[in-house]
Amino acid sequence: MLNLLVKYAYDHHQLSREPGFSMKTVRWAIMCDTQGRFLGEAFDLRNPEEKNSRGRAFRKCPDLTQPELTGGSEDRCHFLIETAQVATLYKTEYDDEKTHKKHLFFVSLLRQASEARPDLGLIASMLEDAAVLSSIHAALDAREARPNDKVTFCIKDEFPVESDCWHEWWRSFRVGLAGGKAPRLAMPCLITGELAEPLRTHPKVRGINKRAGGSPFDTLVSFDKAAFSSFGLAQSANAAISEAAAYAYRVALEDLLAHHAHLIAGVQVVHWFAKRIPPADDPFELLFRGTEEQEELWAQKSAADLVESIRKGKRVDLADNHYYALTLSGAARRIMVRDWMEGQFEDLVESISDWFSDLEIVSLDGQRSAKAPKLERVVTCLLPEMKQGQRYGDWIKQLGAERTHLWRAALSKNLPIPFSALARVVTLNARFHQTGELEQAAERGRSGAAISALYARMGLMKAYHLRKRGDSPLMPYLNEDHPNPAYHCGRLMAVYAGLQHAALPNVDVGVVQRYYAAASATPGLILGRLARLSTFHLNKLDAGLAHWFESKLADIWARIADRPPTTLTLEEQSLFALGYYQQMAADRKGKPDAATIISTETKED
Repeated sequence: MLNLLVKYAYDHHQLSREPGFSMKTVRWAIMCDTQGRFLGEAFDLRNPEEKNSRGRAFRKCPDLTQPELTGGSEDRCHFLIETAQVATLYKTEYDDEKTHKKHLFFVSLLRQASEARPDLGLIASMLEDAAVLSSIHAALDAREARPNDKVTFCIKDEFPVESDCWHEWWRSFRVGLAGGKAPRLAMPCLITGELAEPLRTHPKVRGINKRAGGSPFDTLVSFDKAAFSSFGLAQSANAAISEAAAYAYRVALEDLLAHHAHLIAGVQVVHWFAKRIPPADDPFELLFRGTEEQEELWAQKSAADLVESIRKGKRVDLADNHYYALTLSGAARRIMVRDWMEGQFEDLVESISDWFSDLEIVSLDGQRSAKAPKLERVVTCLLPEMKQGQRYGDWIKQLGAERTHLWRAALSKNLPIPFSALARVVTLNARFHQTGELEQAAERGRSGAAISALYARMGLMKAYHLRKRGDSPLMPYLNEDHPNPAYHCGRLMAVYAGLQHAALPNVDVGVVQRYYAAASATPGLILGRLARLSTFHLNKLDAGLAHWFESKLADIWARIADRPPTTLTLEEQSLFALGYYQQMAADRKGKPDAATIISTETKED
């Protein structure tokens, strides 16, 4: 894994591989002329054509490791690129001694670097002028900048950070920070295999999302406890990695976290490919984005078309490629590697196409397939909806291994949906019907979190059976010839609910709210009671509508054969739920009288 990250940094994306340099994204440029005079403008470096742009990326910027920043007696900071607060004292309190000292260090670095590039000395003089600093603060205020936004300097349309004339000075400066310490014994680097002095403490990685449990800086390789050490080796000598290799994997991780990362229920997933591909052909984007287009099967169709084009030789550039996916989270300032997956690009696209096909389910109105859910929604549908004021981290804490299982199932068409995930969605679905939430959600326009969770749960139940049995007769829409009685018991429940609503549309508590949970577990006990109750409801309807319901009920009862099962297993309860849902959707599509038959939820007197 580390070797592939280093390869990503060195070869694939041509990231800076030299220690002391890294790619950084900057939000603001302080505009100056060649005489070192501030031009009155803080220029926004975000790309207006790029969604969620955070600024302009500079690939080879000066960078100090955390030990270098904290190793001296003075307060240190980075060179050329820093926060607006440190570089210009923007919104800094007078008594904030630490920030003032960092600012002085920043100015002193510009002074020293003027040996290599004289105009940096002019920038240093500008930052020592209180009146100029006030003008810079006013320009930043006008653009509503934040103190922690990164800033750099632009001198007559040229960014000094992009120049290489200061590089040699910077290398010498970093050597001086080491304090002339004697090198340790060389050891084989675990990544490159070459003899090198092992880095004592590895660089911290920026970018692990705080929602995923991480701090702004987290360490991937760390040996700060005696229990982690062996054979008398200190710190990271226990996993000997050269400074160059450690720096390279850090740069790769930060780049991946910035540009190729997605959140799944509290963990970050980063991915890349052995050979770079166009963003439009990235199948991971389909998986994490779901269907945001107006076309319901857009994500599924896109993946299927990509598979077909590879198989027919239309996209030879994609045929021989490899993908890598790394799951990360932060804990106690350490990066936890949760999972690692790799495989052929073609297998990945085919698996994602099958994933969307397995999850496909009819929408509530029965007119079309529901939009493909994002992977985040599929995972979080295992949880009750987040309560008002509840923190995201606390909400997703209940998820354990199911998150990893579902992630792997999405990337491998041969992996099953875990039984524990089925158990969760069956329980939540019964509660959803019992509380009347479905009716309330449908009345709000069939949109929102409740409905998207319903679609994801129904799709997950269907996918469970499809992957457990390759010959499962489940389809996105109603299957009147399904062989399992549990499925038809659910269908009966939906028709009895529709019948009651047609007869008594204004009752307070419906048969679904009263009987759904019991019927899905013990249909033999409940469906007979509903059959007796239906005679009263049929008597309240006109002859034509009553005949329609009687024919529908008779047809379903005939498919159950002798009598409904006494009890249902959890798997059978999921078939009951699918039968209920798909029958309800079919009736909403094909009802003979739109004013009288089948609402989303039903109520009983």
